[in-house]
Amino acid sequence: MNKMALILGAVLAAALFSCSKSDEISIEEAEAMAGGGVDEMVAKTTAKPYKGQDFVSGKLGGTWNSVMIQDPKSFNLLIAETDSQTAGVTDMMLDYLVDYDRVKREWIPHGASFEIIADEAADKLDVIYTLRDDLYWTWYNSDRKIKVTSDDIVFWYNEIRGDPECQSSGYYQQFLTMEDGSDAHIEIEKIDDRRFVFHFPRIVAEPLLATNMDIAPRINYEEAKKNGGAQGVMDIFSVNTDPKNIPSCGQWYLVEYIPGQRLVYKRNPNYWEKDSNNVSIPYYEEEVVRIIPDENTRFLLFKQGETESWGLRPEDMDELLNKPNPDYTVYNNDGALSASFWAFNQNPVNAKTPQYSWFVQKEFRQAMSSLLNRDRIINQVYRGLASPKLYFFPETNRYFDEKIKLAFLYDTKKAIELFSSIGIKQDEQGIMRDRENRAIEFNLTIASDNSVTNDIASIIADELSKVGIKINIRVLDFQKLVEQLTRTFDWESLIMGLSGDNTFPSQGSNVWASDGNLHLWNPNQESPATEWEARVDYLYNEGAYTVDEEKAKVIWDEFQTIILEQSPLIYLVRPKGFWALGNRWDHANVYYDNLRGAETSHIFLKQ
Repeated sequence: MNKMALILGAVLAAALFSCSKSDEISIEEAEAMAGGGVDEMVAKTTAKPYKGQDFVSGKLGGTWNSVMIQDPKSFNLLIAETDSQTAGVTDMMLDYLVDYDRVKREWIPHGASFEIIADEAADKLDVIYTLRDDLYWTWYNSDRKIKVTSDDIVFWYNEIRGDPECQSSGYYQQFLTMEDGSDAHIEIEKIDDRRFVFHFPRIVAEPLLATNMDIAPRINYEEAKKNGGAQGVMDIFSVNTDPKNIPSCGQWYLVEYIPGQRLVYKRNPNYWEKDSNNVSIPYYEEEVVRIIPDENTRFLLFKQGETESWGLRPEDMDELLNKPNPDYTVYNNDGALSASFWAFNQNPVNAKTPQYSWFVQKEFRQAMSSLLNRDRIINQVYRGLASPKLYFFPETNRYFDEKIKLAFLYDTKKAIELFSSIGIKQDEQGIMRDRENRAIEFNLTIASDNSVTNDIASIIADELSKVGIKINIRVLDFQKLVEQLTRTFDWESLIMGLSGDNTFPSQGSNVWASDGNLHLWNPNQESPATEWEARVDYLYNEGAYTVDEEKAKVIWDEFQTIILEQSPLIYLVRPKGFWALGNRWDHANVYYDNLRGAETSHIFLKQ
């Protein structure tokens, strides 16, 4: 919970299902493919959400075997901001300041405690953090031990995040928009070795969301920057580094990396979080992560007992749920809080194209939403184990309101009416044409590494063909797709996902504000291109600075309503998640839900 900004993802992290077919099938056929109804499948799984239960004490020992899709680019924390594989490695060795309890909807101390002091008369606010006294940088197989101090936090905030040359995603989060429209910086000040304070130039609703951050080792990065500037920072801890030289304040040490094969981590016995017997978490001594690009090979490894867990695909359901005397347990959750979406390029660099003239009209986007057959996607792609995403905020957001709901659901007649209102009509051959008699035809770009998205795109193309619209599906490498979104802007429509779930309304500062670099449909605007975007900018800003929840709700209600009405992003569906865990582990401390995913932080081997 340490990022206000969102990052791109080819797909969402929730379990994604695919039948790899584009022909339309009914719910009955989908159920038959699963060897039973949806309820019957779910009945064979276990529901065990985490609701704040205490963890029982476990025993040390064992190796956790897992997989990752590809090699990390680096072991560098700055590079980890833009590379999820790198982040997966560095997160194992880091800690962070505070955590958010999604069940209780409150912030809780983690690596630091906090105190928020608001001066309403002056409209200013301070957040004072106090680091734990038992937080250390340590190295594998070494007696070297250095205390984590305020200097680590202040250095990273000022010299890395705060230096535009480093191009950190956290740079823009350091600024607030004042009431007069000017920008002001959130300053950080060291109080002593354990305490530091963020000075906010005005009161904000979620100051911890803006200041929570990973704890990085100043001792290494400061020297790198002194010697090589921003490039020096980027160059430190490359994949050629001996991982034993990388300090850890987290739960693990990285001790081995063999490119294309595996990473090996060893448990950090100095980690501060301990159970009731004063034993540091985690309990297992080693984690081996094999690098396996192929999805079917990863599934085979789980079935052979060579990895510990597996997120089920629809094609796995029959086999895993109907196996006699399985050596694993399958858990379920209530469905992802967020969803991937369908977006249309409204960037004026494409103003001379016919597609641009269509995409900038809200009636066109509303018609597209009305042609999105979500039930067909759920039945055919997710085998009935998903639900439409009809709301902008998830249920976990305190400003979720079930009355604020998407109005443009599957309705071909409504779509044709919306087209007609902007001069787009079918000709005698049934081809949809605009006022200039141009056939409605455009590209739909998807990432190449996901069969689910390919199936969804095929359904969309089929549905639109029924009303005379042609879609050309373009499959691109994910990095190339990101380049189109952020540099060349030469895409037409696409299916994409963003990390995060909008639990906080002010998440997504780089997406919803018109000057955001991930304002996908028209990023980095110097001033809002449309009246509705100007209004969203205003509401986003006002909501972020409104502490009174009753007043804030009025603001966020209008914010949600405008986005659903304008449909710049057309959300798809929320798949239900299924996850299997081997029974050689004790499941007493294991939980699985759509708030935390798989909770295995206190897992231990059966005795």
